[in-house]
Order: sequence, then structure tokens, then C-alpha cells
Amino acid sequence: MLTITQELVDRIVAHARKDHPDEACGVVAGPAGSDRPERFIPMLNAAMSPTFYEFDSGDLLKLYREMDDRDEEPVVIYHSHTATEAYPSRTDISYANEPGAHYVLVSTADTDGLGDFQFRSYRIVEGEVTEEEVEIVAAY
Repeated sequence: MLTITQELVDRIVAHARKDHPDEACGVVAGPAGSDRPERFIPMLNAAMSPTFYEFDSGDLLKLYREMDDRDEEPVVIYHSHTATEAYPSRTDISYANEPGAHYVLVSTADTDGLGDFQFRSYRIVEGEVTEEEVEIVAAY
């Protein structure tokens, strides 16, 4: 189960809305071994695409060095889908290389404001996708 604060959910959804119609992406880091997302790190979608996201390799290297220096790890890796439901695509699954991370997807497909944005979390290990419950809390 992913336990995450309402503030972090709001920031992830706001980033997805801001970058629409392109996919948004980013990381929420937390203390190593804690499974607690704390530090919101929006990233640039280097692909600048409505159907694909890609972290800039230089930005990603910088982020991993920074997390290492702070004794953090990627607890949540998130991105948005702009035209489909919040479920990992084949490409998403093939790029999922953090078996301990929660992979959060936000769907911004409903852009007319009449429906809720989907916010879903998955574990992706060795190509196997498992949806998990999301518990949204006020604080840890």
C-alpha cells in the first residue's frame, strides 16, 4: 500500500494538469528504507510528448547523486497519461527499474472538468504489474 499526504497528491496532480497535453513526470523521494514519500521533485519530460515520458539523463543523474547525498531513495515515481486511463503501458513497464518504488499514474484524459482525475499506484517488478491501495493522509 502507498501511504501519501494529501499535499503530495495535490502537487502531483497539479504538475500533471500544468504539463497537459504533454505527459508530466517526477519523483517523490524519502528517507532510505522508510517507504515514506516526502520530497516532491517535478522533472522535465525530455520527450515533450503527449504519449511518452522520458527523464532527461543529466537531470536524472543529478537527482540520484542528490538523493544519495541525502540518504534518500525514490519512493514514488510518477507520470501522467493524457489520453488513456491511469494504467502502466508496455513502455512504462519496460522502463520500470526501481522494484522498491511505487509507480503512480495520474490520468488527465478528462479535461472538461466533469470527471475526477484518476490517481493510481502500482508496484512493477520484473515486468509484473500489481495495483495497490492508496491511503491519503493529512500528515505522517
